[in-house]
Amino acid sequence: MYYFDEIDGKKILKSDLIKNAQAFFTTREICICDKGGNDNKEVKNNLGIIENYLKTKLISPTQTHSANVDIAIENKFEYPDTDGLILTKNNFAIFLNFADCTPLIFYDEKQNIGAISHAGWRGTAQKIAQITAQKLINEYKSNPKNICVLIGPAICGKCYEVGEEVYNKIMDNPHPFPLPKSEGKFNVDLKGINAKQLADIGIEKIDICPYCTCCNNEYFFSYRKDHGTTLRHSAVLKLN
Repeated sequence: MYYFDEIDGKKILKSDLIKNAQAFFTTREICICDKGGNDNKEVKNNLGIIENYLKTKLISPTQTHSANVDIAIENKFEYPDTDGLILTKNNFAIFLNFADCTPLIFYDEKQNIGAISHAGWRGTAQKIAQITAQKLINEYKSNPKNICVLIGPAICGKCYEVGEEVYNKIMDNPHPFPLPKSEGKFNVDLKGINAKQLADIGIEKIDICPYCTCCNNEYFFSYRKDHGTTLRHSAVLKLN
């Protein structure tokens, strides 16, 4: 179940599914990413607040809507063309950024390892959720039954309307339910599709966030509703 908490009086979103690691989503109140390349002092200040809270440095990749997943390494800060990062050490933390796309935080409570992935429609069509989970399973001996996944705040199926080309690419994947359509437009539930992809490989511990970035725009950024905003909310993970 999801609930709001605070860091330095600023709202973050957590789930009680993950108890033995620091896993949360930032909100508008504590934005740590501006994709516009601006010298945003508030963003820098917020980043410092979270690093102080976690007592460590944060690492983030350069996201490109790919299905590429890399391993986070201490003191390595460049991860080009990367939309998933696996974390195996507890002396630094990782974050990825979102504004409608689906955030996925993975945590193996037995192995004490985790990951964050960014699943927009392209990543969802390429099954980045499964790719990330399979790396934990194949390379780090994770048991799917021990992997917890938080599917964070993202645009909901009612708000996310796409054209036929995007719809057809996503429809190459099995869907948990038919997608409604009208006048050449199609509605897509990215959170639901990612949950189904994870369930298909044996992951049972999944918490789907009820918040939509459009419907609940007062809490989170929406590229669509905010007319191309460069600001992002983030998924953050630090191991214990």
